[in-house]
Amino acid sequence: MLLMRKKLLWLLVLMLAAMTAAAGCGSGKSNHAGSSSSSQASSGSSGSSAGSSSGGSGGSSEPAAEPVKIKLQLKWVPQAQFAGYFVAKEKGYYAEEGLDVDILSGGPDIVPEQQVAIGAAQIGIDWVASLLAHQEQGLPLIEIAQIYQNSGLVLVSKKESGITTGADLKGKKVGNWMGGNEFEVLALFDKYGLDPQRDLEFIKQGFTMDQFLSGELDAASAMTYNEYLVVLDSGVPAEELSIIDMNAEGVAMLEDNLFANVEWLEENKETAAKFVRASIKGWKDAIANPEEAVDIVMKAVEEGSTTREHQVNMMKEVAKLVIPEGFDAGRIGEIDDAKFKQTADIALQFGVISQPVDPAKAYTKEILEMAK
Repeated sequence: MLLMRKKLLWLLVLMLAAMTAAAGCGSGKSNHAGSSSSSQASSGSSGSSAGSSSGGSGGSSEPAAEPVKIKLQLKWVPQAQFAGYFVAKEKGYYAEEGLDVDILSGGPDIVPEQQVAIGAAQIGIDWVASLLAHQEQGLPLIEIAQIYQNSGLVLVSKKESGITTGADLKGKKVGNWMGGNEFEVLALFDKYGLDPQRDLEFIKQGFTMDQFLSGELDAASAMTYNEYLVVLDSGVPAEELSIIDMNAEGVAMLEDNLFANVEWLEENKETAAKFVRASIKGWKDAIANPEEAVDIVMKAVEEGSTTREHQVNMMKEVAKLVIPEGFDAGRIGEIDDAKFKQTADIALQFGVISQPVDPAKAYTKEILEMAK
């Protein structure tokens, strides 16, 4: 009987020991998960491995937190127009912020605002006038940063045509791509009292500069970083050309900006700020070293669609829009209230939108402030 009691006592001791060991294992697993969760919340700001805070026990480390995935929808195909984002990705600036950024190519059949509205991308790039139109249509979008501070649109003409100011466009053949790209030119006509139906020929322009080069157009629309360079590359010297700059004429509209889905942004402000911060860092590098930036961009362009020389020249012109003369590089991405209002006013005047814009709903400066 005594022997039986001793056996039972030992069995109880062994059971208690097993339960204690099991509880210890469960506690360790819980601590591991808690540490992983904590490191995931902070890894974005440092980019370091979560294992660096493992307490130094035996050199073991926690697995790195999963990066937050973001899709960026471009307005057009990969080119130096978007160099800052490609540089930020290539140099690991997004990764340092705990982000995994996928840059989506744009094109004639892709509307960035629609892609962001339906969740196919979290952040998009387009001209402000287009964003305003889609906001008015009810799409839940808001601007978070203004990357291009100036407009890149100009009217280019040959000096022999006698065009030096907007007033000289009377009786001339003036081209534009239309489709939402014409409003600055219409504002220019209005400034000089020109009716595009009676005072001149306002012609739909193709996406090449052939009409201008062949003499079909007296003045053609051109982006400083693209079509104007095409004219120069064709052999026409800059000395033989006249330029009407929309910025100098006071009819410029803001172009490339970053915008996000309002609902996504409400839950992901810190993620958006990290994206903006890394992107600005990429833009600073791209502007400081255009040759390197183009080497990075060329990895993404469609083979045979452009040349490295053209992209280098584009990068140099784009830099002037991101950081215009006299503009502090530390202010990249800032939204200028007056320029935004001018853009919205022109959009309203020419029917891009039907109601005045409420700035509080159109854009926010909070994300850029968080990114600093």
